Amino acid sequence: MATTALTGFSMMSLLSLGYLTWDLMSPNQVENDPEKPFIGRFPVPQPPHIIFIMTDDQGFNDIGYHSSDIRTPVLDKLAADGVKLENYYIQPICTPSRSQFITGRYQIHTGLQHSIIRPCQPNCLPFDQVTLPQRLQELGYSTHMVGKWHLGFYKKECLPTRRGFDTYFGSLTGSVNYYTYDGCDGAGLCGFDLHEGESVAWGQSGKYSTHLYTQRVRKILATHDPQSQPLFIFLSFQAVHTPLQYPDEYIYPYLGLENVARRKYAAMVSAVDEAVRNITYALRKYGYYQNSVIIFSTDNGGQPLSGGSNWPLRGRKGTYWEGGIRGLGFVHSPLLRKKRRVSKALVHITDWYPTLVGLAGGDESLTEGVDGYNVWEAISEGKESPRLEILHNIDPLYNHARTGSLQKGYGIWNTAIQASIRAGDWKLLTGDPGYGDWIPPQILPGFPSSWWKQERHTRPRKTVWLFNISGDPYERYDLSEQRPDVVKQLLARLVYYNRTAVPVRYPSEDPRADPYLNGGAWVPWVGDEEEDNWGSFFQKKSMDWKKKLKLSKSRSFFGKLKTRIMSNIV
Repeated sequence: MATTALTGFSMMSLLSLGYLTWDLMSPNQVENDPEKPFIGRFPVPQPPHIIFIMTDDQGFNDIGYHSSDIRTPVLDKLAADGVKLENYYIQPICTPSRSQFITGRYQIHTGLQHSIIRPCQPNCLPFDQVTLPQRLQELGYSTHMVGKWHLGFYKKECLPTRRGFDTYFGSLTGSVNYYTYDGCDGAGLCGFDLHEGESVAWGQSGKYSTHLYTQRVRKILATHDPQSQPLFIFLSFQAVHTPLQYPDEYIYPYLGLENVARRKYAAMVSAVDEAVRNITYALRKYGYYQNSVIIFSTDNGGQPLSGGSNWPLRGRKGTYWEGGIRGLGFVHSPLLRKKRRVSKALVHITDWYPTLVGLAGGDESLTEGVDGYNVWEAISEGKESPRLEILHNIDPLYNHARTGSLQKGYGIWNTAIQASIRAGDWKLLTGDPGYGDWIPPQILPGFPSSWWKQERHTRPRKTVWLFNISGDPYERYDLSEQRPDVVKQLLARLVYYNRTAVPVRYPSEDPRADPYLNGGAWVPWVGDEEEDNWGSFFQKKSMDWKKKLKLSKSRSFFGKLKTRIMSNIV
């Protein structure tokens, strides 16, 4: 009787939320009501509404409670009244962070460990992955996505509405104009990219995307009954990714900022802050707030070339230094047990999958095999995080460091390969981690762009770094020579993870993707019945790395890709 009444709900999840106490759980007290599950005299509360807000390219120093030049009073207030996540990790670029959030798996387990999914690539989130929204649908949720997808769209099977979302409104590629929604993938490959479900939303252009997406979220909240069904909304803002565009009214508070890029960027962040205010107002107005969990996260580090700042962290977007992978994040909810505090618990973006499935009432069988951990008790109650280790990534296709070798990796690991891992207090990097300078806030009006170009092409002579990241979060003191014992242990962990990796999925671009051939828009171009040609994908052990590097040079492959990443086309 009790089992029937509580179908779809996890007792431990309800207990952790504070809904139940053990003395109410006697089977003899369960009412037999076919319409509602009961415990004792009380109906089982509905699982919480989940609002996950992700910003794009917002740096560690690009929020009011970390920064002195950007004003975000709404985000500051929500974070102050909730739990700030100050030991929270994401990925250095867009696609990897989104794939790990949606699947709960490291990139090495989805084949997306190299770069991003480009608009013309016949690639997307692997079809064998059960996504977070699909799990939430199974648990009775109404699921909606608004904003940037960037997880592939070459087939209709890849689209958000086929991967667990009841509705979708947004852009499928990585970067579009904030008003016209035109996006380009190199010169001459441009098309319209705003979609309503599986159709092109031609009539919606002209409105600033941050406002347009907020308007859609408010519409979802206004038309849904919060008492009838739990709601999951994934709001994936395009902001504050380039191009630096904003409505004029947001720039006025920042006219005193001398750096023009920083000034424009700050205006875009303020627009996001106002958008979050409007969404939280709607949550209260329409009766969601008291049973809601709001999670705020950026997708990767900021890009100083475009006004972002990760100060005082080292590095930037596209790198495995802390400035590229330590993210802004907080949780705001009336359901938190211990509020108004800063959490140092180790949290990774893959952890949201099992955490949210647990909050939704799912049991551990629904998250079997994922790389994330349920961190709700660490966030809500201040308990220790179950996570002790993070594999930041292993990318066998990224530029191999010329001075790296198996010998320098103590015969354990080829240090030419780009990889990074954290275990406890220790963080190890191998290969070429990316641009590794400390970039202070942009206070100068500007400087010659050639300076950045010179710095960008500076290659590190080392191929192994070790930091005690808890004691040295700014990565100023490399301990790899003083602690070879720790280096060896972490290199062995890389070997362990690499044995579990699937082949890299990074196919050649398909000319059939050209919007000119598809009515002027970025849309799926491969029929669902057409078989995938995985033979064109890079295989992890398909060739010697030196031959692979030679091949990439002959095609100017990596040079072109790196230039695009650093110029923020991605």
